[in-house]
Amino acid sequence: GSSNAFTSSETTNFYFDVNADNFEEALDRFAQFFIKPLMSQDAVLREIKAVDSEHKKNLLSDGWRMHQLQKHLASKDHPYHKFSTGSWETLETKPKERGLDIRLELLKFYENYSANLMHLVVYVKESLDCIQSLVESLFSHVKNTDQRSFKCPSQPLSAEHLQLLVKAIPIIEGDYLKISWPVTPNIQFYKEGPCRYLSHLIGHEGEGSIFHIIKELGWAMDLVAGAGSDSNEYSFFSVGMRLTDAGHDHMEDIIGLVFKYIHLLKEDGIHEWIFDELASINETEFHYQDKVHPISYVTSTVSSMRLFPPEEWLVGESLPSKYAPNRINMILDELSPERVRILCESKKFEGSTNCAEPWYNTSYSIENVTPYMIKQWIQKAPTEKLYLPKPNIFVPKDLSLKEVPDKVTFPTILRKTPLSRLWYKPDMLFFTPKVYIIIDFHCPLSSHSPEAAVSTSLFVDLLVDYLNAYAYDAQIAGLFYSIYLTSTGFQVCVGGYNDKMRVLLHAIMKQIVNFVVKPNRFSALKETSVKDYQNFNFSQPYSQASYYLSLILEEKKWPLVEKLQALSKLESDSLAKFVPHLLSKTYLECYIQGNIEPGEAESIVQEIEDTIFNTPNSVFKPMSPSQYLVKRVIMLEKEIKCCYQIEGLNQKNENSSVVQYIQ
Repeated sequence: GSSNAFTSSETTNFYFDVNADNFEEALDRFAQFFIKPLMSQDAVLREIKAVDSEHKKNLLSDGWRMHQLQKHLASKDHPYHKFSTGSWETLETKPKERGLDIRLELLKFYENYSANLMHLVVYVKESLDCIQSLVESLFSHVKNTDQRSFKCPSQPLSAEHLQLLVKAIPIIEGDYLKISWPVTPNIQFYKEGPCRYLSHLIGHEGEGSIFHIIKELGWAMDLVAGAGSDSNEYSFFSVGMRLTDAGHDHMEDIIGLVFKYIHLLKEDGIHEWIFDELASINETEFHYQDKVHPISYVTSTVSSMRLFPPEEWLVGESLPSKYAPNRINMILDELSPERVRILCESKKFEGSTNCAEPWYNTSYSIENVTPYMIKQWIQKAPTEKLYLPKPNIFVPKDLSLKEVPDKVTFPTILRKTPLSRLWYKPDMLFFTPKVYIIIDFHCPLSSHSPEAAVSTSLFVDLLVDYLNAYAYDAQIAGLFYSIYLTSTGFQVCVGGYNDKMRVLLHAIMKQIVNFVVKPNRFSALKETSVKDYQNFNFSQPYSQASYYLSLILEEKKWPLVEKLQALSKLESDSLAKFVPHLLSKTYLECYIQGNIEPGEAESIVQEIEDTIFNTPNSVFKPMSPSQYLVKRVIMLEKEIKCCYQIEGLNQKNENSSVVQYIQ
C-alpha cells in the first residue's frame, strides 16, 4: 500500500491504502498516530530535511513562485501572506537562533489535534456494523480537548493590493497573463453555484467567446477561468491564459476584451436556460460517474465533511440546483475594474523590475491600473463580436443500456480488412451508458527522422487546435477526445456517453481528411512548441533522467536538440507537403469498448474507412501487410550492466536523480 498527507491553508489530510487482508492492522497503526505519536528527535530531523528538499525543488517552479508572489502582495497581518511550505531556514536555523526546540514546538502544535476538529472516512469491503465496531475500538482513545476551530480573517487583499498590474520574471520560456478579483467564496452558495455559471461562460472556448477571438488573432494558446481557494472565508475568481509573443504585445487589448465580455454578461442578463443546461449536465455526470480509486475517494470525502451537512457529504458542491440570478449578479459585480489585480509573467521584463519576493527571489515590479485606464483598454479592444454560447447539441438524451447477447471476457477481433482491424469488448461490468473508442493510425513515415517526428507532432497539434471551438461543447457535455502522438503514428481516443459519440467522431475524421495548414495557427503553435522544447532544460532532474532512459531504449526516438533544430527550420508550406506523404501509408487498429452492440461497432469502423480511404482525392493509402509496424525496444542482454551519467541541464537546480531500469 501507500501512505501520505498534505496540508492546505486550514486543514491537514492524512490517508493510506493497503491490501484488504492487512487493513485492520494498518488502521490500528494509523489510529495510534493520533493517540500516541512518537515524534522522535531523529524522525523530526529527517522530516525537516525532506521538507527542505521539497522546498529546493520548488525554488525553480514558476507555479510555486507566482503563488507565493500573489501571497506576498497581500495584507501582512493576514495568514494568507505567510510562507506556507517550510524550509531548513524556517524549521531549523531560525528556531535555534531564537532558542526554540522544534520538537517541543511540534508537540505543542499537536495539541490542536482534538477529536472535535477531526473527521474520518474508512472504505472497506466489510459491512457497516463491522466497520463501525472496528473504528470505535481503534479510535475511541483519540483525545477530545474541545479545541476551537481556526477562523481565518476574511479577505486578505485590502484596497492597496487591488488595481495593480504586477510584472514578474519566470524561470521558463513563455508569457502568462492572470486577471483576478477577490470574491465571496462560492462555498457559501454551493446550491446556487454562481461562480460555476460565470466560469462556464467566461472560460468558454466556442465561437463568440473571449478565447475564440484571441486565439484566432494569434494572441493566446489557452484560457482557464474559475474561482478557487482552500478557505471558506476568502476566494479569488481568475482568468488565466498562455500568451504568444503577439499576445504579450496586445496584453492591454486582451484585458479590455475580458472586461468587455463581463459587461456583455451584465447587459444581457442571467439566463435560466444556461443554468438549467449546466445543472442537467452535472446531474448526469454525478449519476454516471466512474468509480475512483479508494484512496482518492476517502481524501475528497473527508474534505467535504467539514464543509457540508451529512446528507451532502458524498455530493459536495457538484450539484447546483437553485437558480438564483441575484447571487450570480452579486459575483459579477465583484468582477469590477475597481477590484482587479493583474499578474503578467514574461522574460521580456528582464532589466525593468525593481523588487524581489523574499522566499523565492522572484523579480517583479508593480504598476497601478485605474478604472479609467481599463475603460480606455475596453475601447481599443478587438471589435470582433462577443456573444453567449448556443444550446449544447452534445447533451446526451438516450442513456439506455444496450442488450449484448454474448458474454465476452476479453476483447475479440470483430472485423478485419486490408485497411483496418477492429477489436471489440462490450461492457459486462460497469453498466453505464458510455463507450470508449481508440483509433490507432499506424503511419510508418511518422518518425523516420527528426524532421518527420516534429512535423507529425505539429500536424497533431493543429488538428486539436482546429477542432477546439466545435468539440468544446462535447467536452462540457461529458464527451472527451484526445489526439496524440505514438511511437508508430498518432492515435484518436474518444470516450463518454455513447448517445452523441458518433457525431463527435465523424467531425474528428472529417477534420483529418480535410486537413490544411493555416499559416497563422502554424506560426502560433510552432512558437509555443519551440518554447516547450527549450523549457525541457528547466524540468525536474527525474524527468530528464527518464528522458535519457527512453532515448537509450527506444528505436527512432530522436534527441530533443535535433528535434528543436528541425522544428526551428520547419515552414508551413513544407508541413503542407509532408502531411499527404505521412498519410500515404496508413493502417487503422481500432478498439471499441462499452455500451455498444457489435453491429454498431462494425458500422462505426466501416464509416471511418469510407470517410478516410474511399472519398475522392483522398491522400490516405493502405499499407502492404509486411509494413505493419511492430513496437520494438532494445533488449538488454544478461550480465550487461549499463550506466549512463550526465550533468543536469539546469545548473541552478540543487536536486539530482537516479533511475534504475530492470528489464
